[in-house]
Amino acid sequence: MKRIIVIGGLSAGPSAAAKARRENEQAEIILFEKGANISYATCGMPYVFSGVIESRDNLLVVKPALLKTRFNIDVRLNEEIIRINTKEKIVYTETDGYRYDTLVFATGASSVVPPIDNVKLAQGWSTCRSMVDFDKITNEGLTSNSKHITVVGGGLIGVEVAENLKEAGKNVTLIEGAPFILNMWEKKFAKFGEAVLVSKGIEVLSNTFVSKFDIDKDGKILAVITSDGKRIPTDFVVLSAGIKPNTQLLLDEGAEAIGNGALKVNAFMETSIKDVFAAGDNISIKNVQTNEDDYFPLGTHSNKAGRAAGSNAVNGNIAFKGAYKTAIVKVFDYTLARTGMNASALKKKGIDFKSVLVLAGSTPSYYPNPKDLIIELYYSPKTDEILGAELFGEYGVDKRVDVLSTAIYAKLKVSDLPLLDLAYAPPFSPAKDPVVVAGYVVENILNNKTEQISVEDLDVFMDNTLKNEYVLLDVRNENEYEKGTIPGAVNYPLDSLRQNIDSVLAQEKKVIVFCQKGLRGYLAESILRHNGVTDIFNIGGGFKVWEMYSDKIEVPNMQIQHASV
Repeated sequence: MKRIIVIGGLSAGPSAAAKARRENEQAEIILFEKGANISYATCGMPYVFSGVIESRDNLLVVKPALLKTRFNIDVRLNEEIIRINTKEKIVYTETDGYRYDTLVFATGASSVVPPIDNVKLAQGWSTCRSMVDFDKITNEGLTSNSKHITVVGGGLIGVEVAENLKEAGKNVTLIEGAPFILNMWEKKFAKFGEAVLVSKGIEVLSNTFVSKFDIDKDGKILAVITSDGKRIPTDFVVLSAGIKPNTQLLLDEGAEAIGNGALKVNAFMETSIKDVFAAGDNISIKNVQTNEDDYFPLGTHSNKAGRAAGSNAVNGNIAFKGAYKTAIVKVFDYTLARTGMNASALKKKGIDFKSVLVLAGSTPSYYPNPKDLIIELYYSPKTDEILGAELFGEYGVDKRVDVLSTAIYAKLKVSDLPLLDLAYAPPFSPAKDPVVVAGYVVENILNNKTEQISVEDLDVFMDNTLKNEYVLLDVRNENEYEKGTIPGAVNYPLDSLRQNIDSVLAQEKKVIVFCQKGLRGYLAESILRHNGVTDIFNIGGGFKVWEMYSDKIEVPNMQIQHASV
């Protein structure tokens, strides 16, 4: 009888064990888990803190008894594998050794604990990755005595923890060592998310490290001390500063790995060691866009890889070909999402690209409570193939990022987007879906009907160009303009623009036009182009995106608003 041993009981391990059983009824399958629980939803933990998920029990997705009764899997809880001999094909616990025919190594990853002074002496802090962590946070951090909680690490989990602790009524400080939180995204989109956190009362400190815990004689944390000397009084600290793959047992056996220690596997989840498969947060995954080994520690990939590893451990033939960094995060009423390669990744790889940003309605303007959606697309100027996208909005972000993720997988071009037959009804989408609108805008760019300038590029341009060398043209209505505009902009409302074309032409300057969201700016650009203005750009996303990105806002002097450009 073939014996399959699975090490690790979080998500990839049980997925592998169950799939192995479905493929082979006769095999002996033993699953070892060093803790007391298996198959629990670590990603759901933050939402129990706020009560969105009602109880701890809801996080326990599969009970050990189910694996035994339904799948005939021998589940060994609280039994840690401490050594593996891959030559003899034996795994060892503290008390015994077990031979295997094939091994599925699904040990996941562990939270990184930064080198903070007093961290080993302090009480009142926890990482947020296991049920032990969850219980510590709920039993200590969420008590009535804890008024303020500090979250260290502004990635996906850190932001989710900060949001839900705030929803639970705590005062929250979020500290991130990088220049901005959520740095999987471009800075602009990360700033959109940060602004939401701040608006909800969360203190966000970026470019900041925690250097020390200030503790009393009993080890209770009184405050965190930051790298710049700031003292932040706090009652509890949640560390979410990254993870490290748990791979040492196989590294000791010579397994190949990438720089962070994640195991290299092929599409069939085979490691470099014969008859040893691996899956979960302890492995690297092929980036299908770059064809390089990459690291994507997400539950979706853990389950796909576990399923493949379990099947192949019993002579199956399932391939998991890779991923391309699709991610999504809720930030109170808003959502940030991304897929594929963004500007930073493309520049790092030396890949030529163009980008376009659209701000469009995710629901029709006539439908109650209409919402906007920001999409930035990255595409190849040579092939027009979609390379990546980032999105931000209150409604429908998940739907659109999945459409664009599918488009990337299918290697669609930006010109294909307007041809997609997307679902339409007023509660769900306008007649022109934002994804379709993005395709229309790129079509116009490719046909030389419009040219965008991003808010980032505009910011740099204004800092490095004399004001008399360009014209900033605000084509919004006067009541919009008088509430605030980009410094130096003059106001020619779109509907009166034709009467002022001669004054624009006479300047013979670069013209940068904008409206509130982009559409009227495009219409103004079209009018000006047809009347001989050729050096002209429209600001992607208009004044709304500029206002979200920059604090450079000017309230105009209405007495001189009609001054000649």
